[in-house]
Amino acid sequence: MERELLETFDAAKKAADATAGQGDSPEAGRCLDALHRLRDIRVNTDILVSTQVGKRLRPLTKHPHSGIQAVASDLFGYWKKVVLEETGKKNGSSENEKSMDSSGKVEKVRPMKVEKNSASASMKVEKRDVDDRGQKPDNVKVEKTASNGSRTQSVKVERVSKEVNRTDAKKPASVPNGPPKLTSLVKCNDPTRDKIRELLAEAFAKVPRETSNDDRDEVRNILDEVDACDPFRVAVTVESALFERFGRSTGAHKAKYRSIMFNLRAENNTDFRRRVLIGQVTPERLPDISPDEMASDARKQENLQIKEKALFDCERGAAPKATTDQFKCGRCGQRKTTYYQLQTRSADEPMTTFVTCVNCNNHWKFC
Repeated sequence: MERELLETFDAAKKAADATAGQGDSPEAGRCLDALHRLRDIRVNTDILVSTQVGKRLRPLTKHPHSGIQAVASDLFGYWKKVVLEETGKKNGSSENEKSMDSSGKVEKVRPMKVEKNSASASMKVEKRDVDDRGQKPDNVKVEKTASNGSRTQSVKVERVSKEVNRTDAKKPASVPNGPPKLTSLVKCNDPTRDKIRELLAEAFAKVPRETSNDDRDEVRNILDEVDACDPFRVAVTVESALFERFGRSTGAHKAKYRSIMFNLRAENNTDFRRRVLIGQVTPERLPDISPDEMASDARKQENLQIKEKALFDCERGAAPKATTDQFKCGRCGQRKTTYYQLQTRSADEPMTTFVTCVNCNNHWKFC
């Protein structure tokens, strides 16, 4: 079912991309036929989530061709209705079960009274319990009155125990957020694209082991978040985003394509892989990501040190600065300044003087 859905959608998407405008063309007809076939395929929430076709269908609802736009909008509304109906049924069944648990409890009060009367003492015991449930008594009250001649002594003991609800004792297991994990890789019957998906899935599958073996505490602390991610689903989503933006990996953007793939699979770039897997870098952002953002944390630190060293060497190789008291700083009013001159304009113009205050590091220039 998923394979048929993906193949039909890919055919519709390819035909829609080849359709330029409003005119009737064979490509537009093929796109409409594919969209009608998608409408006839019976789908459910799990299939729509695993294939992500709903998200990929959204651009077709804004297609310049009016026919494609109308059919795609109708198909998108139908899929949305399917998801809402299944979600409503699940919520309704859970509420019914909860109401039955709360209303199915039959409480019966069985009073038990023991009265003992004499000239000196009287005692009254009242007990309230619940039948058919094996629960402990809710309330136990004991009243005792003793009289001794003219002195009268009363003792009242009341013990109230909290009601124990059997439904609360068994708390349901926490349901993980998001769709369930895929047990296998979703393929699209394209050998090249399927190979890329396999390589990405293999790279993302190594992230939990790399995270647990990392020397940094802040990385090991997010191991639970990494384990909850689905490497198969992320691999399919990343490959689909790259294919939609760049086309095939051998196309005009193959250099950018290979750069992203290299950084995702590099053994010394575990940080970039982990950020993509847990969603810190979304698949839609990957086509526009810069090389600096793809670098690992260690590489970013090295690049920063290289820039600082280059800036330091540049300042050391600058023109020598002379110290003078001829200039007054406009910020602090001191006259301890250094300056140097450069020819920044044409040769017949005077040189530009750059002044720096030694006291407050204020900078200004004049000609």
